[in-house]
Amino acid sequence: MHILKNVFIILEVLLLFNLLIFVHELGHFLAARWRGLKVERFAIWFGKPIWKKTINGVEYALGSIPAGGYVSLPQMATMEAIEGKSETPVEQLPPVSALDKIIVAVAGPLFSFLLAVAFASVVWIVGRPVNEGDKTTTLGWVEPQGPAWKAGLRPGDKILEIDGHPVTQFSSQSEDSITWRIITSEGTNIAIKYVRDGKEDIAYPAPTRPATKWYERKSLRKLLISPEQESIVYEVFTNSPAAVAGLKRGDKITQLNGEKVYSPMAIMSLEESMTNAANIKPVSIKVKRDSEEFEKTLAAEKPLQPKESKPSLGIESWQANTNSSLAHPNPLEQIDASVTQIFGTLRTLFSRKSDIGAQQLGGAIMIIRVYSNLFDSENGWRLVLWFSVIMNVNLALLNMLPFPVLDGGHITLSLLEIVRRRPVSAKLLQYIQTACAVALIGFMLYIAFFDAGDWARSAGKDRNVPVVFAPKN
Repeated sequence: MHILKNVFIILEVLLLFNLLIFVHELGHFLAARWRGLKVERFAIWFGKPIWKKTINGVEYALGSIPAGGYVSLPQMATMEAIEGKSETPVEQLPPVSALDKIIVAVAGPLFSFLLAVAFASVVWIVGRPVNEGDKTTTLGWVEPQGPAWKAGLRPGDKILEIDGHPVTQFSSQSEDSITWRIITSEGTNIAIKYVRDGKEDIAYPAPTRPATKWYERKSLRKLLISPEQESIVYEVFTNSPAAVAGLKRGDKITQLNGEKVYSPMAIMSLEESMTNAANIKPVSIKVKRDSEEFEKTLAAEKPLQPKESKPSLGIESWQANTNSSLAHPNPLEQIDASVTQIFGTLRTLFSRKSDIGAQQLGGAIMIIRVYSNLFDSENGWRLVLWFSVIMNVNLALLNMLPFPVLDGGHITLSLLEIVRRRPVSAKLLQYIQTACAVALIGFMLYIAFFDAGDWARSAGKDRNVPVVFAPKN
């Protein structure tokens, strides 16, 4: 059943991913037919076709490189590096006006935008799941000796502003989230306004960027903090100290050695600090079980397996915050949020002071991975609809960038043709388009390298060796 489920998820992802591409290219196709341009090929994905069929003089094809698509229009700027050589020499075809070229180029992003509105309308009706845990701006964990700790921030502090920008959530990619404001910050220090025990203050931590290997994406700015989360036990390992102490699913740990616990990270960090038998000390925890509260003393123990394991209390996993509600943002709000996000990303990307570069962008593999995770989650179909709004807005706006090969490049060349009152030299244009097409394909492969690596390493982490503690009498 698990294999069958994965097969269905893969099929769902491919169908939806292709739908986004198909609708975009359909806009170009219908506009070209309306304006009387010759259409040679309608292709989904790039590369050598793995399937093709000619109908009424148009070749419909599915490429071998799962990224993007195109409609081959020889009367517009040719892109032989992507589309292959045209069957009909351009000189033998009647010229088309610059206005017609602009209409055809704009039609693709327009159809993507209309699809985004359609998805947004459905989300407005069915709702988008919002996890209550995502709304907090209270710190649950501050890494000892990390930049935030050194600047004076502590678990339980409620973050109000970052660099003068109000924040209302922790980890989303919106501009009002703590994570977004940290990674897009540009100064040596970040001004963080917070409240503790009713008193407001400002801390100025200097973010860190952990080192990465050559095959990994460079890390973004971090303060080594995480949001507040209830420490509720989900599973304990058999024969572990936690099991011997009688801890079970649903138990909430509220205090650790007399200090309030704001996140399971406090307990996990304490375990990390124990490297061998010499520094293992008994741990006192206060537990809430239903309406009952009691205290337990546990001594961490090194498991028999894996051999490299550090001493542990034996709590296998923690219960995630599953409290969620359905938000019903109207289509305008969703489109506005998506547009704001993409412009914020581009602004940061091209800023000289920003640490974010092209390497941090995601391509087709990352998109497929996100869709796979969403389909596999609870209420996944609602999240897929919401993410599709963002994807289509991004597809529309990014294609409007004035870069040859993209729709915005066609529009720019057509406007130049209007100003010059004659088209750009076909030979020169072919060189430009080919060079830019090669650069675009190279860039997509560059991003795919990091996307694939991230996915592979993530899958590797999921295949953990079972943890085994010594049997108890």
